[in-house]
Amino acid sequence: MSFPARRLVIAVRADPVICGHSGEARNLAEVALTRGYDDVRLLTWPLPALQAAGLPLKPLDRLLPYSPGITVERPDPVGDYRVPDGRHLAGLTGRLVELLSEPVPTTCLSMYLVPHTQVVVDAVTAARAAGFAPRVRTIAKAVGSDVTNVIRNCLREGHFGAATALLTTFLANDEVVAVSAYTRDEIIASATEVDTACGTNFADQCHRRVTVSYPPIDSSAFVGLDENRVDQALARRGLRRDGYLLFLSRVTRAKGIQDLIEAYAQSRARGTVKLVVAGTGPSLAEMQARAAGDDRVVFLTDVDDDEKPLLMRGCAAYALPTRPEPDFVETFGIALAEKMLAGGGPVITTLTGGTGEAVGDTALIVEPGDVAALTAALDHAVLTLSGAERHRMELRARTRALTFDRETVFDDLFPDDDLQRVVATIPS
Repeated sequence: MSFPARRLVIAVRADPVICGHSGEARNLAEVALTRGYDDVRLLTWPLPALQAAGLPLKPLDRLLPYSPGITVERPDPVGDYRVPDGRHLAGLTGRLVELLSEPVPTTCLSMYLVPHTQVVVDAVTAARAAGFAPRVRTIAKAVGSDVTNVIRNCLREGHFGAATALLTTFLANDEVVAVSAYTRDEIIASATEVDTACGTNFADQCHRRVTVSYPPIDSSAFVGLDENRVDQALARRGLRRDGYLLFLSRVTRAKGIQDLIEAYAQSRARGTVKLVVAGTGPSLAEMQARAAGDDRVVFLTDVDDDEKPLLMRGCAAYALPTRPEPDFVETFGIALAEKMLAGGGPVITTLTGGTGEAVGDTALIVEPGDVAALTAALDHAVLTLSGAERHRMELRARTRALTFDRETVFDDLFPDDDLQRVVATIPS
């Protein structure tokens, strides 16, 4: 039996989930094929499980295909109804144990500590205990909701045991990274709280070990767009170039969509441009009801990855007035960087969480929740910003966003000397 020379396994919520980190996984997988990996696998969830969870999903019939050499695995659950919550985890862990039993140098990257890093740690432990002696390097990438939705909730509710288990699992990996400097700081702050309560030493370990790896973006999908395709895409939607403000993200209160709808209603720009809300999410019905009766607000719930950059390119401005919520803080803002690559009108956002790391000094900034300031920013972007100023902002924004190109990020996260170290562990 022949085996691959080098394998990359990414445990993640992959497509069709509408999530920036599903895009991260796709981009890292595509670059891996050009960096000596001849077997790349995304280990993820069965479609019925994703649908049952109520996650926002892309149209299944319009998902972009992966390149040959990338395999998306969706292991079936293991067990029956008497194991209600662990069946899918058992399927994912069991499949990874099978892969690790093969004599293939493997890098395992997990995104979301809960539950994907637990899957990787459990699988590696089982494979070693079984005597398979896997040649494996593990990398755990902490994303925003690992801190805001899990660790912070544990701390608020006094569940230090759960927070301790999560940090232990995170630090059990060979490499530990965060999606932004903001996220790294939040991890260290949370670890400090756990240390204070429990007498542990997580904060020192996190301070020494956690590095930053920004989201990888496929710049080629956003730079140098065919202008005829842009105009055609807009025409299909009944839109015109610079004739609309764009919100393209998950429709949830933490993204500031309620502030944007209110600010737009009060703006002078409303008489010149429409507001296009592109996306789905838990607040969609509420926002549709809020904007009911205003035919200048357009909701698009079926935008796919191919159309997204075209809508970004054609808008008068892109607004993501994200705001901190108890269960979510924007820890980077992948859509911001994508818009900066696509060009077109300026970005309007807030300095919430890690968004400043994405936009630098290239965007129009308002305070989170300040509707009056947001209204003024919309009017400025549409009515008073000159063409020359728009062009200068566009060039600065694109230059900054190119630093997040997927090849650059991949090479920083998977340096070749580390890959060679894994290969060298194979007996000759």
